[in-house]
Amino acid sequence: MNQIKTVLLMAALGALLVAIGGYMGGKSGATIALVAAIAMNFGSYWFSDKVVLRMYNAQEVTESEAPDLHHLVSQLVASAGLPMPKVYIIPDPSPNAFATGRNPSHSAVAVTEGILGLLTWEELAGVISHELSHIKHRDILIQTVASTFGAAITYLAQFGMLFGGGRDEEGRSSIVGMLLMAILGPIAAMIIQMAISRSREYMADASGAEICGQPMWLAGALDKLRRGVEAVPMDAAPATESMFIVSPFLGGTMAKLFATHPPIEERIARLQHMAGY
Repeated sequence: MNQIKTVLLMAALGALLVAIGGYMGGKSGATIALVAAIAMNFGSYWFSDKVVLRMYNAQEVTESEAPDLHHLVSQLVASAGLPMPKVYIIPDPSPNAFATGRNPSHSAVAVTEGILGLLTWEELAGVISHELSHIKHRDILIQTVASTFGAAITYLAQFGMLFGGGRDEEGRSSIVGMLLMAILGPIAAMIIQMAISRSREYMADASGAEICGQPMWLAGALDKLRRGVEAVPMDAAPATESMFIVSPFLGGTMAKLFATHPPIEERIARLQHMAGY
């Protein structure tokens, strides 16, 4: 169901782009905005692993440096049918983790020092399985495509305001129409992007539970992470929020429509249902 939901949401983003493009700049305007967005996001997709790992001062660890962690990752990789990713540790006391990389052959799993000190090895297995699911289902690519559509919609809205795009039924310039498109278009795109992010998190939870074979391991981890992040917030960049297994800004007042992650209570409830509770 989450796969279907993602497809429908991506289709909605595409339809929104076509609609706003036709109103603000016609086919040529939509095409120019989409090409510009692709150019802007291509580098982000191709080099995202290096950029975000450097941003958080993540240190790659070898098997000899972190034998237990490497052994755990290698066991779960075998279960997931994936190549071995690079393993990183982030020197941060806030408990969290993320996966990155443009495809399974160029991927990395990063965990903070905080999460290593907080979770049991079973719970950590649940977290890493969740991250491997993101790699397996190419969620970095999906989020990049969604961001590209969102950026194109924003560019169209900005260009329309600057160059007088937007016409009424008789072909006359419509200031009201331009204002509505400029304000509501990017907001609608953001809402759809966040919905895609939440659907991928639900999917990664379910798939991760299958990889490790124990849904309650991840459920227990999420419960601890909720309290752990509230106790020790992370100094994270908002642009990378969706990458983490739980929002580093947990405990904030962000409206659900604009949240990158589903409520942890709902995620735990779904995992408990998978386990037969």
